[in-house]
Amino acid sequence: MMNILTTLNEWVWGIPLLFLLVGTGLMLTIRLRFLQVFKLKKGVQLIFQTSEGDGELSAFGSLCTALSATLGTGNIVGIAAAIAIGGPGALFWLWVAAFFGMATKYAEGVLAIKYRMINEDNQVSGGPMYYIVNGMGAKFKPLAIMFAASGTLVALFGMGTFAQVNTISSSVQNTVGIPAGIVGIIVASLVALIIFGGLSYISKVAEILIPFMAGIYIIICSTIIGTNLDLLLPTLKLIFESAFTGTAAVGGFSGATMMMAMRTGVARGVFSNESGLGSSPIAVATAKTDWAASQGMVAMVETFFSGFVICTLTGLSLIITGTWELPGIAGSELMEVTFNSVIPMGSILLMISLTLFAFTTILGWNYYGERCWEFLFGKKSIKIYRILFVLMVALGAFIELEAVWLIADIMNGLMAFPNLIALLALSHVVVSETKAYLTYLKG
Repeated sequence: MMNILTTLNEWVWGIPLLFLLVGTGLMLTIRLRFLQVFKLKKGVQLIFQTSEGDGELSAFGSLCTALSATLGTGNIVGIAAAIAIGGPGALFWLWVAAFFGMATKYAEGVLAIKYRMINEDNQVSGGPMYYIVNGMGAKFKPLAIMFAASGTLVALFGMGTFAQVNTISSSVQNTVGIPAGIVGIIVASLVALIIFGGLSYISKVAEILIPFMAGIYIIICSTIIGTNLDLLLPTLKLIFESAFTGTAAVGGFSGATMMMAMRTGVARGVFSNESGLGSSPIAVATAKTDWAASQGMVAMVETFFSGFVICTLTGLSLIITGTWELPGIAGSELMEVTFNSVIPMGSILLMISLTLFAFTTILGWNYYGERCWEFLFGKKSIKIYRILFVLMVALGAFIELEAVWLIADIMNGLMAFPNLIALLALSHVVVSETKAYLTYLKG
């Protein structure tokens, strides 16, 4: 079974999909005239502005809800894995994926607002399944169903439950000795208390936890980098050189080619910032706004923060301390060694970081899966989904993790295909909405 899953994962996440993801971002970057460079500041400003437009959440609430799913263990463990396999050059290609991913995330945000559905109670349903059907036409509904089905499976059996709970339970058990099963039950109970309260509860928790956990992690990584500040320029030189020449075997590192660095960097970059996968637009659609393009700019900040800020801090911490060269360790263990090399009680701080990142990812993916479930089965069956989700969270502590990550990877890739088709087909709508909003800003 593992061989089959590995082969399928390599096929789904092969060079064609990676080039399609980056290529879509490149095309949108050109058509939008490098909007992610010139309007990033505007996007940051819009986060804190209030709007009386339709929607359920403020721009900040919507952003935090999206970040709750985007900022996960992939920003820590995933980046460690990418550098352990592809070498320091993988971080450069991660930056490339993030740069073009900002244009992709902007387009997703525009379409999410443009084609969202708002019922009489002002409750919002949005995301790729809606901009496929409402933007491309009813005949493309099979693409929307493919996206919604993949999203539901990722939420229930992959990224939303098993992978995150397993990370939390194993980290807590290894660090403070609490049995994984007990941790799983505690996490499931907390999740149940929040998700049965609906979107407003999820958003409120995200608005508190996201700034807190991001602040802690930024301080920790900045301390590690600051302690080794004299090595920053050589580290940056190594990253850029390795991106185009590969990395020779050093220490316990077995060496990596340029193609290996590119593939792992782009794949982990896309996985960590989720640009092009179509998940974040489900949260973006909830924002109160009169302009689709304004929320698109806010969505763009999400990729900048997750792809450039958090992932860069993780990568630089690993490379500047030299721990990426250590033999026989990877993932969370590699990050633990990195934290402990500079900071007292580094293991405890890593456990707290991983727990918060993973917990908020559970909440974010619960909402994504719920909206996908609603699209497939209707609003009346949402309670069934929530019960299933809590049960899967409780089971997550007992599931073999390697197979879970493979299944999550595969389902994420299957989400990307219909979403990217929609982004390409509706790119003219994105351009039109952008021009209209920029004209409005000029007065």
